[in-house]
Amino acid sequence: MKKVSISLMILVVSSILFSAGIKDHLARLSKDHGQSKPVSFYSLKAKTIDGKDFDFSTLKGKRVLIVNVASECGFTPQYKKLQKLFDDYKDKNFVILGFPCNDFGGQEPGSTSEIKSFCEKNYGVTFQLMEKVSIKGPNPHPVYQWLTKKELNGKSNASVRWNFHKFLIDENGQWVEDYGSMTDPMSEKIVAFAARKS
Repeated sequence: MKKVSISLMILVVSSILFSAGIKDHLARLSKDHGQSKPVSFYSLKAKTIDGKDFDFSTLKGKRVLIVNVASECGFTPQYKKLQKLFDDYKDKNFVILGFPCNDFGGQEPGSTSEIKSFCEKNYGVTFQLMEKVSIKGPNPHPVYQWLTKKELNGKSNASVRWNFHKFLIDENGQWVEDYGSMTDPMSEKIVAFAARKS
């Protein structure tokens, strides 16, 4: 009888210790998760289409539209409206960064010089074009990791499904909203963002 009681006591104590261990582990995980902080938009870097380093800290105080662009897409004519948006509001602390990307339908196959020439010749693009990047796959560009992961931007997860997906970042470097390819660059909501006084 004593052996049964001792065995039962050992079993109960072990169960209590095991439960406490799980609770401690979960508490640590929760604490660790809670301590992860978003990454500052202004800590990001990229290269321009001319191969120059571009430090996002230079964007402080500006509203930013980031868009993945392609030269052979059904949405390519949006370049014209993006340029108009930029022309209309570039003097109001608004900038556009266009990231060429060949991940969606292979619709940006050209070299850097070909992309730049195409944009200037066909659409008179003067807003900042960036280096050609990868958005899908195992190694998306750090800027797109920030744009699509809540753990990094502190606001929202997002999924880029096609060319000309638009992201808005406010003058404080905060992720605001994202819009798919179908959203017109001159839509009311995007124009309102670009025109906002700061």
